[in-house]
Amino acid sequence: MNQNFGVYLVTDAGLSEGRSTVEIVEAAIDGGVDVVQLREKGASARERYELGLELRESTRAAGVPLIVNDRIDIAAAIDADGVHLGDDDLPVPLARERLGEDAIVGRSVSTPAAAREAESAGADYLGVGAVYGTTSKETTPEQSNVGLERIRAVREAVDVPFVGIGGITPDNAAAVVRAGADGVAVISAITGSDDPEAATRRIAEAVEGVGIDA
Repeated sequence: MNQNFGVYLVTDAGLSEGRSTVEIVEAAIDGGVDVVQLREKGASARERYELGLELRESTRAAGVPLIVNDRIDIAAAIDADGVHLGDDDLPVPLARERLGEDAIVGRSVSTPAAAREAESAGADYLGVGAVYGTTSKETTPEQSNVGLERIRAVREAVDVPFVGIGGITPDNAAAVVRAGADGVAVISAITGSDDPEAATRRIAEAVEGVGIDA
C-alpha cells in the first residue's frame, strides 16, 4: 500500500485540556498529520459513532485517512477508511471481510513473532510499542519500553509498514524512524500540547528529516 504513516494521531479526549477532539484533529490536520485514529476508549459506542461522523467530514475534506480503534462496526457505520485491532479484538481477516478489500486494517504488536503473524493474517500496517513506555494505555511488561532494538527487530521480521507508538515526542520521533519504523503514532505529545498544530508540525519535520539526512 502507498499510504504515508509519518505522523499518526491517536485521539484521547482525556488529554485534550478541555478542547474538543474535533478541534485537536483539525489542528493536527493543519500541522500535517498523515493518519487519524479515533480511539476514545472512555466513550460509549454511540458517542464514538457521533464523534466519528464529525471527524469523517474533517478528515475526508483534508484527504487524511480515518481509522477506528477496535470497533469494526463503528468503522463501517461512519464509512471510515479502516480499523486498528489489538490482541482482544476480532481477527484481521474478519475485519477485511466486513470492511472490504480497500479498507486499511492495522494491528498492534510488541514482538517480531506477533508482527509476522499479523502480516500473515493480512494486516496492512502495524503499531509497534510501547517504544518508550506510555501512560495512555495499560501494557504488560513485554509491551512496555520495548526500545529501538525491538523496532529494528520488527523491521527485519516484516515487510509491511509500521509505526512506533508509546512515549513519542518531537525529540525522539526521528530515532524511531531511523531504527526502521515508517512513522510514529502519537497521543499526548499532540493532544496534550498547548499548540497541537505546532506539535504536529515539529514531529512531521523530525520524521521527514530522516529521509533528507539519509
